[in-house]
Amino acid sequence: MKEFYQMSRTEAQKTINGSTQPLTNEQIKANQEKYGPNALLEEKKKSIPQIFLEQYKDFLVIILIVAAIVSGVLGEMESAIVILVVITMNAILGTVQTVKAEQSLDSLKAMSGPEAKVLRNGDVAKIPSDQVTVGDIVMLEAGDYVPADGRILENASLKVDESALTGESLGVDKTEDPIEGEVPLGDRTNMVFSGSFVSYGRGSFLVTSIGMETEVGKIAKLLKTTSEKKTPLQMNLDQFGQKLSIIILVFCGILFGVSVFRGESWGEAFLFAVALAVAAIPEALSSIVTIVLSFGTQKMAKEHAIIRKLQAVEGLGSVSIICSDKTGTLTQNKMTVEYYYVEGREIPAENIDLDDPAQKQLLRHSILCNDSTNKNGEEIGDPTETALINQGDKLGRPAEVVRDKYPRCSEVPFDSDRKMMSTLHNLREGATMITKGAVDVLLNRVCSIQKDSGIVPITEEDRRAIEEQNQKFSGNGLRVLAFAYKRMEAGTQLCVNDEDDLVFLGLIAMMDPPREESKAAVEECISAGIKPIMITGDHKVTAAAIAKRIGILKDESEACEGAVIENMTDEELQDFVEGISVYARVSPEHKIRIVRAWQEKGNIVSMTGDGVNDAPALKQANIGVAMGITGTEVSKDAASMVLTDDNFATIVKAVENGRNVYKNIKSAIQFLLSGNFAGILAVLYASLANLPVPFAPVHLLFINLLTDSLPAIALGLEPHTKDVMKEKPRPMNESILTKDFLSYIGTEGLVIGIMTMIGFYIGYQESPLLAMTMAFGTLCTSRLVHGFNCKSVRPVLFTKKFFNNIYLIGAFVLGLVLITSVLMIPGLHKIFSVQTLDMAQLFTVYGLSIANLPVIQALKWVRAKLKK
Repeated sequence: MKEFYQMSRTEAQKTINGSTQPLTNEQIKANQEKYGPNALLEEKKKSIPQIFLEQYKDFLVIILIVAAIVSGVLGEMESAIVILVVITMNAILGTVQTVKAEQSLDSLKAMSGPEAKVLRNGDVAKIPSDQVTVGDIVMLEAGDYVPADGRILENASLKVDESALTGESLGVDKTEDPIEGEVPLGDRTNMVFSGSFVSYGRGSFLVTSIGMETEVGKIAKLLKTTSEKKTPLQMNLDQFGQKLSIIILVFCGILFGVSVFRGESWGEAFLFAVALAVAAIPEALSSIVTIVLSFGTQKMAKEHAIIRKLQAVEGLGSVSIICSDKTGTLTQNKMTVEYYYVEGREIPAENIDLDDPAQKQLLRHSILCNDSTNKNGEEIGDPTETALINQGDKLGRPAEVVRDKYPRCSEVPFDSDRKMMSTLHNLREGATMITKGAVDVLLNRVCSIQKDSGIVPITEEDRRAIEEQNQKFSGNGLRVLAFAYKRMEAGTQLCVNDEDDLVFLGLIAMMDPPREESKAAVEECISAGIKPIMITGDHKVTAAAIAKRIGILKDESEACEGAVIENMTDEELQDFVEGISVYARVSPEHKIRIVRAWQEKGNIVSMTGDGVNDAPALKQANIGVAMGITGTEVSKDAASMVLTDDNFATIVKAVENGRNVYKNIKSAIQFLLSGNFAGILAVLYASLANLPVPFAPVHLLFINLLTDSLPAIALGLEPHTKDVMKEKPRPMNESILTKDFLSYIGTEGLVIGIMTMIGFYIGYQESPLLAMTMAFGTLCTSRLVHGFNCKSVRPVLFTKKFFNNIYLIGAFVLGLVLITSVLMIPGLHKIFSVQTLDMAQLFTVYGLSIANLPVIQALKWVRAKLKK
């Protein structure tokens, strides 16, 4: 069977409706039941209980649940309850944040669906677009959204913006004639597609498909075959949990063996090994990561980025490739006048001088021979035409004022075959026909040219100069319109035969210019080791011109069209992508393949876009970024993040935010593990040296849940710095527990462990209970002090950075009050298994704890010097 674009109008109507008549009420009802509503089907959202249960999938959380069960079985109900409370709090936090993100996204969808004008019972009726059905005849005019796919029946200079579907920024001229042979979507000029809108003219079309069967719907189906990727933090925390559990099990096994060897019962040895495991596992880690990421989402929301998936905050910090759409993201999505060419001079838009008669005349003609309007910021019409009247507004010549002064008397509308339009006005010079159109077409109808010396016959040299200027503009990705005029008899009714023997006036060159922030954002990307890539449905020349202006493209050889990669194998594409920075005229499948190729090479890829055609690639990417203003609902649903300002520069801010979040999470992990390692070393040393146990289980829980959690959260909220953008993205497979990181943890844990055992030995001179009390006090206070060590891998003592985190200072003060209260208030001694300290003993605990600071800071200084 032939495709609808290959059929004549009559043939298409008979194929669908059985006749050329509009649908009857009975047919409408039958078709609505048969084909369903004209809407894209949304996947069922997860319920809040489902989201809550998913929070327990983390490997460390599973280990903790096992530890809680073991503790309960062995009679340590206090430990079991505390662990379960902590992981439940973490699950609640994660659930709340996920639901909040979904609610933020839903607020972007709070716009009602557009209406459609359909021919029913001989009249044009307005109905909600979801009630449009197959066989309906829909009427279109400038400013209307196309509610479904269909075959054009009537066409009066119809021009449609299909950028949401194809990515091409300029409108497509439509025709009602059948097309022979198979052609790609962008060349089916006798069809219209759901999600696009009419920028010029009017017409009608026969609905051939609705909902999920439209081209938009087919792309939506592609999303179901595209799997979401884990963020680097998710992968790292999974690996971290597995490695940490192995290390802890090894330590616990050693302690269990030593305890049994020393003659303790198997039950007691096993119970203490479990207690050590609970002490070693940072119970609060998941909660801390969730809290830090939550603060990151709030910060990013203020910077115009709504996070749909919590881990995407940090994932952005790992991005090494950003694949960006052009239109509306890197550019303003608004055609703008760049140059005038008049009387042989090229004049930049900012230098247009209305005191010059020729320039003033060209501006006036561009406003009059123009069908677009811009009222109260609402633009209706072809983007190139709105650019012309917007230029008039900038120069103090509003279109309404000019048109009221010189009203249109007659016209020959734009026609895609003629590629021209003409209007007649009574100007001061007399009745004048103004004609605008494509340069090559208009030049064939010109016999004279206006110069400073007056109107003279046009020469071959003049034509060559105009053609060269046109080629120069076009080569820079500019859209060019030519303007000419002709004096007429007053009262003439224009016809196409009048469009000859014209006087050439000038050229106007336009483009969708880059956003002002794009160039600086691209520079920042490159300096941060991130490769920006432009992927667009627009033409190669236009895409390359924009890419050069903002710094993405250095050489023409780095740009290609999608057709080039069509027949490449995946392996060939992986080699090819290294040398390409701009892809033009691409399909949704091309975008997915490009993203996958970079992922296969070990990169974390972010993809930005606004159209339905971008949605599969947004989902395939590690971090999909959709546009909140111009973005389609399908693209927003597929993305991890939604930009409320549609700005590429916001993505770069988000990358910076993500890198800072990861750095802060890593600082919190370093703080937790080095402190826990100190406790493990103290216990192991005491066991090997045949000393009493230095800590009671309640001590370890107090440290882990109170005095550890507050500084760890505070470190997660460490002030952000731009220095992170001077670093290269970390490798995709880099674990949190790197060699350097483990050496920091080991060294710092050893120092704190030594200070703790010194405190233990001082107390041991008097009694085992005092030894335990001083060890507990020293370890707890040392870890509070250690928060300041974990602010940076470099020394921060005696720098402004030492006091720049008010949360850390607050956590230190609160933690110090808590531990001092436990040590000094008699009523708390029995609960926490401690004895009263005198002032000398208390200050000994403080002194040993503070001594960690200069020692560890000195080690950081030495390490920094050795690295140089």
